[in-house]
Amino acid sequence: MKEGEDYYINEDGNFVFTEAYHLKRGYCCKNKCKHCPWHFGKTGEDTKSEKK
Repeated sequence: MKEGEDYYINEDGNFVFTEAYHLKRGYCCKNKCKHCPWHFGKTGEDTKSEKK
């Protein structure tokens, strides 16, 4: 895994997986990940605000 490509570390020190990482993995883990390419757990309002 490469920092900046597959993940980044947020201001709280947590690892956050990127959309690219999730796509490489190939499936949804159903944990409502921030960058889920399958939009699991996102409402219509959530996805509208992210596309801006």
